[in-house]
This record gives sequence, structure tokens and C-alpha cells, in this order.
Amino acid sequence: MWAALMWGGVSASAVIVGALVSLYMNIPKRVIGWIMAFGTGTLIGAAVFELLQDALKGGGTIATAIGFISGALVYTGFDLFISNKGGAHRKRSGRKEKPEQQQAQNGKAIFAGTVMDAIPESIMLGASLLTGKGVSLVLIVSIFLSNIPEGLSSTSGLRQSGYSRRKIVLMWGSVLILSALAAGGGYLFMEQLSNETEAAIGAFAGGGIIAMICSTMMPEAFEEGGPVVGFIASMGLLVSLLLDTWS
Repeated sequence: MWAALMWGGVSASAVIVGALVSLYMNIPKRVIGWIMAFGTGTLIGAAVFELLQDALKGGGTIATAIGFISGALVYTGFDLFISNKGGAHRKRSGRKEKPEQQQAQNGKAIFAGTVMDAIPESIMLGASLLTGKGVSLVLIVSIFLSNIPEGLSSTSGLRQSGYSRRKIVLMWGSVLILSALAAGGGYLFMEQLSNETEAAIGAFAGGGIIAMICSTMMPEAFEEGGPVVGFIASMGLLVSLLLDTWS
């Protein structure tokens, strides 16, 4: 339980790292895009090698398919809601928008979208400890790398919405706490479930993560980093594969 809380907090701490860098340093947008691309590759690997592969082994094809489709649909539905409330460009770093678009990008929607991105990752991170082999290195590295550009880009959006540095740091601190609790909850809750139900939930998280990657991370990476992000994302996927093989 305590290990799940700790690792959930560690993975989410990257959001604060990204936020602090965004607040006090000037990172080129192209570099942010490259980091996002690498995180995209590692997250795809984590979703496939850790979540979906384990779901197939533990619960079979039907439970995995139902969970995966449900996760993608639920995330997409929430993403549409958050986008309509002003959080559509929560991962955009320094995007130049018209004044009315800047006004629409509401800070609360950006925050809610970031929490929505973090929860399924943290739940499965905590659940990965149930194997008895320790925390999943693939998930830790993938989530941490993807959270750095999340903090960078979302902080930029919050600054454009008029939020102070202190309030931004406090908001991301609360994301860290929520992620730690989600990881602990994933550990406690999934320990009580049957193999089929656990597989469906794992696939549900995998579907949500893949939908999140395609709707937010990949567009941001290409927009900021250019065509080279395809190669960088491929290297991220390779690293995820190697980590899964060695763990």
C-alpha cells in the first residue's frame, strides 16, 4: 500500500518538475515537442506490454476488448466535455491564440483535464505491485516522461489564464497527492477482484491512455517538434520494449 502511494507520487512529481521549469526557465517549444514524442512512445509501449498483454493473459480476449473499448469511449467523452469547457489545448505550450480563444481556455478546465490524464495511469501503477515483483519499471518511466511535458505545457496555459506561480504550484501539488491516492486505491481495490474483472479494468486504463495519447500528446508533439517526432516516438517505444524485457 505504502509503496503504491510512494510510486504514484514519484511518477506525478514530474508534473511539478515540468511546471517549475516552465515557470522559471525558457525551454524551446521544439524541445518540449521532442520530450512529448518520446513520452508518447514509452506510454504506448506501457499500455501494450503491461496493461493489454497482462489483460489478455489474465482475462481473455472478450474482457480485454470490452475494457479497452469502454476506456477509450469514456476518456473521449470526458475529453470532449473538458474541451468544451476550455481545456482543449491544455497540453499546448505557448500556443499563440486569438484573445477570445485565450479567454475560453479556462484554468479549471486545464486542471481537470490534467487530473483526468493522470488518474488511469496511477491506478494501474499501483495495481502493478500486485504481481509481487515490485513496481513496473516500464510504467514508472513512461508516466514520468509523459508528465514532464504535461507540466510544461499545462503551466503555460494556466499562466495565460492569469494564474499566479504560487497557485499553479499548489494545483500541481494536489495532482501529486491525487495520483498517489489513485495508485494506492488501485493497489487495494484490484487486489479484491477476479482475474476477468482485473483484466477488464487494466484494458480500460489502456484504452483511456491510448485515446489520451492520440487526442492530446501526439498532436502537441508534432505541432511543436516537427516530422522528426515520428522517429523519437519510435525510440521511446523501443525503450519501453527493452525495459519490459529486462524487468
